[in-house]
Amino acid sequence: MVTVDSEGRVVLPQDVRERLDISPRTEVTVRERDGVAVVGPENDPEWIIERMEALIEDAPDAEPTPYEALDPRSRKQVDKSGSGPFDNHDWLVTDTKALLMSGGGGCISKNR
Repeated sequence: MVTVDSEGRVVLPQDVRERLDISPRTEVTVRERDGVAVVGPENDPEWIIERMEALIEDAPDAEPTPYEALDPRSRKQVDKSGSGPFDNHDWLVTDTKALLMSGGGGCISKNR
């Protein structure tokens, strides 16, 4: 059994630190999941995926961005993507969730 001291600190047992590859100065995340405190290394892939899924879920829906309203860098990216199945069509993304799930590529309106 591990106890929390008056400063809110917890000492992780050595066998747990070894299994999780947590050494002195390793940054860890502490989060709550279903009423349980979960501690893990900051680079834990499962936690990164959980965070991304939560961000996507919490992202507000947004209107598509017209080509004319894009900043120069985004316009350049749209212009570079001009040789593909969307050449003869306007292509849109209607919400932020789709933008996040796509990694940001091809998620704007191309109206020229």
